[in-house]
Amino acid sequence: MKLGFLVDLNLCMGCKACEVACKVENEVPLSSWRLRVKYIDIGSFPNTTREFTPLRCNHCESAPCERICPVSALHYLENGIVNVDNSRCIGCAGCMMACPYGAIYMDPETNTADKCTYCAHRIEGGLMPACVVACPVEANIFGDIEDETSHISRYIMEHQSFGGGVQVRKPEKHTSPKHFYVGGGNDSLNPLAHERIEGYGLFNNITHLKEIGDPHHSVLDRFLTPIFGAHHDHDKNEGFIDMPNSDKHESHEEGGH
Repeated sequence: MKLGFLVDLNLCMGCKACEVACKVENEVPLSSWRLRVKYIDIGSFPNTTREFTPLRCNHCESAPCERICPVSALHYLENGIVNVDNSRCIGCAGCMMACPYGAIYMDPETNTADKCTYCAHRIEGGLMPACVVACPVEANIFGDIEDETSHISRYIMEHQSFGGGVQVRKPEKHTSPKHFYVGGGNDSLNPLAHERIEGYGLFNNITHLKEIGDPHHSVLDRFLTPIFGAHHDHDKNEGFIDMPNSDKHESHEEGGH
């Protein structure tokens, strides 16, 4: 048995349910992710499209992280999963530097390496990975790639003849990844093929305030300052609750009282 993963990018709608399910199932700390869903915008307005690409450990057959680990914290299971033994990890971060996919992070709470393990603890109990269960469109396909009758094997065979076929990330690294993609173009799988405009974040143009707030007023003064700021004497700093009701005085005078 050799377990593998496949994502049909034609089905993925970027809901990020897999991200959340992975984080909850594996108790991943804040600011860290085992699974990330990258998105890119392609084209020029109004002819634009947005493509999503879930990224996780590729569980390579020739994994650089496994070879470089000096204490064998990263090791292979019999089913082909590249697992992490946090009790052995010494936090040298060698695996992070060796991984060409950026799939390994340093847990800020334990100072040990961590990554996607295909939910090895769930598989041991006969369950599917959490991200597979959570996907509402069944874009995540998981199973034994050595079994020709498995769903993932049949999916790979059916799509190999189509345009684009079945792809992996960074095949030039010769790591023999066991994480496959269907329907992904060069822009989705090659991080160097898509350029982010300088000065822009994920959503819009990055700008800066010339000054932060009014240096002469506090937040409380926003509620105490009269709404008729243009006619207000700033030296008195008269609060709204202390303002005389000018409308009532005028009405009395007009009524002849």
